[in-house]
Amino acid sequence: MSATKEQSKGESGATPRAVQTVLDALEKLKFGAIQLTVHEGRLVQVDVTERHRYPN
Repeated sequence: MSATKEQSKGESGATPRAVQTVLDALEKLKFGAIQLTVHEGRLVQVDVTERHRYPN
């Protein structure tokens, strides 16, 4: 059974795990990028690249 089907059955009304992962990354990230990888219309991977900025 796919993760999406399991979540919709087991977590009625809850935020899906993939969406929560993206939201958590957005909250923690000050500078950087979040890349989402989609296969056949489904989110399968979240890559977070954090950048550290130092004053000159």
